[in-house]
Amino acid sequence: MRAVVAGAVLCAAGLLPSGSAVAAGPGGSAYDFAPGDRGVAGAKSTTGAVALEPGRTYRSSIAHGAKLSYRLELDSTTTAYVPVTLVPPANATVTASDGIRVSLQDADGTPCSYASARFGGGLSPRPVTALGVRESGKTLCQGPGTYYLLVERLDATGSGNTVSPGVWDLELAPVTEPRLKQAGATTAPEVWNSASPEALAGEPRSRAGGAGFATARGLEQGVWQTGIEPGQTLFYKVPVDWGQQLYATAELGSSSSDGGYVNGALDLAVHNPVRGRVDDVARGYTGSQTTATISPLPPVEYRNRYAVAEDVRGMRFAGFYYLVVHLSAKTADTFGKGPYGLTLRVRVSGTAHFGPGYAGPPAQHKLFEVTRQDRRAAAAGAAGESGGGDPAMRAVAVAGLGTGTALLILLGVWTVVARRRAGAQIRVSAQKPTA
Repeated sequence: MRAVVAGAVLCAAGLLPSGSAVAAGPGGSAYDFAPGDRGVAGAKSTTGAVALEPGRTYRSSIAHGAKLSYRLELDSTTTAYVPVTLVPPANATVTASDGIRVSLQDADGTPCSYASARFGGGLSPRPVTALGVRESGKTLCQGPGTYYLLVERLDATGSGNTVSPGVWDLELAPVTEPRLKQAGATTAPEVWNSASPEALAGEPRSRAGGAGFATARGLEQGVWQTGIEPGQTLFYKVPVDWGQQLYATAELGSSSSDGGYVNGALDLAVHNPVRGRVDDVARGYTGSQTTATISPLPPVEYRNRYAVAEDVRGMRFAGFYYLVVHLSAKTADTFGKGPYGLTLRVRVSGTAHFGPGYAGPPAQHKLFEVTRQDRRAAAAGAAGESGGGDPAMRAVAVAGLGTGTALLILLGVWTVVARRRAGAQIRVSAQKPTA
């Protein structure tokens, strides 16, 4: 009875949603899909494409060599972002060029954007994300109406891969960004502080990572430590306001084993609030400690979108920036199963200022700003996305409650109610006259 009550309440709260299963595998490599993900099937042709609603997250799947279509209805004034995360099985055999390609097109087949994400030299299956964009104010793709998201799975031919032909999971999270109330400059800032600051020192604090964008653990400025296993991907999120700069490094601790080399063993990536990749860096591993450092990124400014460099364009709005850390599964073959020590050094510098002033709210409320609640969540290490996903999950995150704590509370309430009911029955029985 307790399990039934707890399960029912947790499902109602979105902690055990029907559409949020994970792709599990060895080495703690499960991926957490967003609570309340809607299941949607991609179409083989644009004719049968299912509509996606900005502000919601979807779970889909894609087969080996497939190319799928999804549909969006957009107006002429907003910018649309559609991140697509490919989640391979943990035991998949992949090549460096395997991955995903995403394109957003208008009803005439004119491409608005292209993007791809590949597994790279680490040769390790992991979640990779590519972003489709329809940007207002550009020459192409400006009219209101129907747009199509094309998702293509990239598989190397002749690789001898016996796992890749299976069906892999996808997560899609479309959002829109409103136009500005008043038009501003249309060129990127030319001068900003590109010098690398001194590395943060101090006693590290413990903070486990999440297993997906939806359950990324909050971080504030500081030094953080956790353990990571080969094949595992950890997700963190850092609030970065307008005018602020983000600096991040990931250090993989030394191994007790000597000799050998794993190419691209440690991968550190930065993704912006719409999950678009800003920058990433990979480092090989010889058993000695090694550090992956993100090159200095510019302060967050709306005008960065007009830059040529991808890492500058990505720093275009305030909000949670994601740090995604992956340890290649091949590390286990050379240096053992671990877990390995991981140290993150996170710095947020600069004085925050007001945003550019949007004409309306985004599809996900407060997605492009940093609130006091966001900073409290980061300080507490709360999981869950700001402004998006399930409201119950956000409430649990703000309160600093994990699923286990919530379950204990539920069971406690159930116990109190049961005792009261039992006590009431005893009192009623005692008051009944005897025959």
